[in-house]
Amino acid sequence: MFYLNIRYCFIYRCSGIQTKKNHSYYQRKVCKTWVGHLPHPPAMGYFGFNGMTCLNFCLYFLTAKDVTYICPYIGALRGTLTVTNYRLFFRCMDRVCFSVFDLSPSTLQDDIRNLRFAHKQMEDSLRKSIFEILMKFAFPVSNGLPIFAFEYGQVYPENGWKVYDAQAEYKRQGIPNESWRITKVNDHYEVCDTYPSNLVVPVNIPDEELKRVAAFRAKGRIPVLSWIHPESQATVTRCSQPMVGVNGKRSKDDEKYLQAIMDANAQSHKLFIFDARPSVNAAANKMKGGGYESEDAYQNAELVFLDIHNIHVMRESLRKLKEVVYPNIEESHWLSNLESTHWLEHIKLILAGALRIADKVESGKTSVVVHCSDGWDRTAQLTSLAMLMLDGHYRTIRGFQVLLEKEWLSFGHRFQLRIGHGDKNHTDADRSPVFLQFIDCVWQITRQFPAAFEFNEYFLVTILDHMYSCLFGTFMCNSEQQRVKEELPKKTVSLWAYINSQLEEFTNPLYVNYSNHVLFPVVSMRHLELWVGYYIRWNPRMRPQEPVHQRYKELLAKRAELQKRVEELQRDVTNRSASSTERAGSPTRSITPVQTFV
Repeated sequence: MFYLNIRYCFIYRCSGIQTKKNHSYYQRKVCKTWVGHLPHPPAMGYFGFNGMTCLNFCLYFLTAKDVTYICPYIGALRGTLTVTNYRLFFRCMDRVCFSVFDLSPSTLQDDIRNLRFAHKQMEDSLRKSIFEILMKFAFPVSNGLPIFAFEYGQVYPENGWKVYDAQAEYKRQGIPNESWRITKVNDHYEVCDTYPSNLVVPVNIPDEELKRVAAFRAKGRIPVLSWIHPESQATVTRCSQPMVGVNGKRSKDDEKYLQAIMDANAQSHKLFIFDARPSVNAAANKMKGGGYESEDAYQNAELVFLDIHNIHVMRESLRKLKEVVYPNIEESHWLSNLESTHWLEHIKLILAGALRIADKVESGKTSVVVHCSDGWDRTAQLTSLAMLMLDGHYRTIRGFQVLLEKEWLSFGHRFQLRIGHGDKNHTDADRSPVFLQFIDCVWQITRQFPAAFEFNEYFLVTILDHMYSCLFGTFMCNSEQQRVKEELPKKTVSLWAYINSQLEEFTNPLYVNYSNHVLFPVVSMRHLELWVGYYIRWNPRMRPQEPVHQRYKELLAKRAELQKRVEELQRDVTNRSASSTERAGSPTRSITPVQTFV
C-alpha cells in the first residue's frame, strides 16, 4: 500500500500539463471555471460547496480515485483525492460528506494537521504525478512560479487597498500640529527602505538631522510617531535599537531627537524607553554593533526591558505546541504538556509589555519610545496592542484593518520571511509566529472585554488563514517599498475587499461603541488560556456543541429585528404625541397631555 503524507498543501498556479485520463486518475486544465467561492475561511476544518461562482483564473485538476484518507479521529475514509492549483479536495465515498482540506505551505506556522492518504493500486506514474504537482504548486516561489494571489481575479464591491490612507489616519489623530509634522524625507525610501513614505516626526527636527539620526539607528529605523493621546499629547513612538556597540558610541543628534519627543509632551518631563528584549540579549547585541540607550546619555529617560524572547525561541515554542495539540490530545497530561511549550508564558509577556506602555501613556501621561533589535517584530506587537487598548477606533472592524496596515504592513514587518510564502525551505531561521502571537493576544483581550470589539473570533481566524493562503496580496512582501515595486494593489486583491463585502459574517453582536474607553486587561496566567478555536479547531472532540459563528449570525439578525421594532414604536409614539398636541390646541377640546416613556 502506498502512503502519501502531505503537510504543505496550499496549491497555486495553473500548469501546462496535458490532459490525461485512465481508470485510476485523470488530469485536466480549465480556465474561468466554477469552483465554489474560494475565500471561505476554514473555521471548521472543511467546507461544503453551497454555491458556485465564476472566477477569473485557470484551474488545474489532478484527480486520483479510490484513495483512502487516514483520519486520526475517525479512522480510514475511502474517496477521491483532487489536487487543484489552489486547494486539495477529498471527497468521501464511505459516508455523506464532501471535504476540502485547506493547508498552508508554511512549515512552521502552517496548518497543524498532517494529512495521510493511501492507495492500494496506485501506479508509479500517479504517485510521481501527485508528489510533483504538490511540490510544484505548494512552493511556487521555489519553482519559479508566481504566487496564486497574482492569478486570483475575483471582483469585490470595495477596493480593499484603499482601506488605509496614512494622511487620513494621522489627520484623525490631529497630526500635523504645533509639535509634530509629516515629513517626506523617506518619500523614495532612501532614508529607510523598510519604513513607509509618510513619517511623523518632531516639528523642530529638520530633515537633514533625521538622516543623521537614521545613521545611528539599526536599518535606519528612526523613532517616529505611531499614536498620540488626544488630551495629554503623550505619544507612542517606535524605532530600532541604537548602534552603540561595545565602545558605547553616542550620537548627539539621536539624543537631541529623543529630547524633542519628550518636549513635545508638555505634561511630562520624562521619557520611557521600552526595550522589548531581555536585558541579557540587548547587551549581547553590543557585540554586533547594536545595544540600548544609556540613561547617562539620554537625560530624563528611563529604560525598561520587557523580557520578550526572540523569533527563534517563539518558533520552537510553537513547534512544541503543535506536538501537544495534534493529532491527539493526551488528556491525563494536558496541563503539564501545555505548560512545557511555554506558549502562554510568551503571550503573557507580550500582553504585559503592551499593558505597561498603555498605562504610562494613559495614566502617567508620559511619552514612550518602543523598540527591539530591528523594530519590526516585537515592536509591532507592543505598539499595536497598546494602541488597541488606548484607542477604541482600532477595536472596530475597519479600524483594526487600519491598525494592521499601519503598524505591521507599512512599518515593515517581514511577512514574506516570517511566513515563507511559496518557499520550500522550511528550515529557514527567519520564520517565526510573530503575527500569530499578536492575533492570539488580541483574542485574549476580546475574552476579557467581549462587548468592546466590533469584530468576532471568526474575523481573527480569517485573517490568520489568509495570511497563509496566498489568495490575497495583503500579506505579501516584507515592506511598503516592495509592495509598491511589485504593484500589488494593481495585480492582486486585498483581503479587506473580501471581508468588507460581508461584514455581517465578522460582526460581534455584543459590541457596544465605547470609543473613549481605555482597556486594561488582566495579564496574569490565571486569566489566559489556549485559543482552542484556532489551534485545535480541527479536532471534532474540541468543537463547541453549538456552532458559535452560527449563533452570532442569529443574534445579529435578532438584534436587527428588535432595533427595527423599536424604531417603529418610536415613530408611533411621535405620531401620537403630534396628534395629541393638535387636538389640545383645538378650541373645542382640551386634553391633558400624557407623558410616554420608551
